[in-house]
Amino acid sequence: MTDKITPKKTKKPAKSKGLEKDLIDQVEKIAALKAQVLYAQAESENNRKRALEEAEKTRKYAIESFCQEIILVKDSLDAALVIENATLESYKDGVELTVKQLVTIFEKFNIEELDPIGETFDPNFHQAMTMIDSDEEPNKILSVFQKGYKLNGRVLRPALVSVSKEKEKKA
Repeated sequence: MTDKITPKKTKKPAKSKGLEKDLIDQVEKIAALKAQVLYAQAESENNRKRALEEAEKTRKYAIESFCQEIILVKDSLDAALVIENATLESYKDGVELTVKQLVTIFEKFNIEELDPIGETFDPNFHQAMTMIDSDEEPNKILSVFQKGYKLNGRVLRPALVSVSKEKEKKA
């Protein structure tokens, strides 16, 4: 008799099979979650790129409607230049109409004119070009060399002004 030692085939307990199945399920869930994360990252990157492109287009074409309006003013000026027998009065009338066109455009686009004569000097809106001895109270705007402008409340260009100062007392 020969004694052969044969390995016993052991059956895995049912509990072990359940754990293996749970492990496989968890690995599959992890793989699915990784795929979702990658998809979300890709979608986020695409959204970021689209937003940048949209912002660039907005910047590029933001003044399109303003340009269309200002072209009308240019057309009026061009029309004035082709008149052969224009009089000083007709030019004056044309300039007044053109100024009205510009005022309408300024109102439409919230451009506000700063003509501060008689107001108190404010360095946020005015730039003093000269100070003049005056009987007026100090820092009063006496004259405007160049009007200023604001766009939606923000200064585009300060008004260039002359400002009163107290007269020097003679000794």
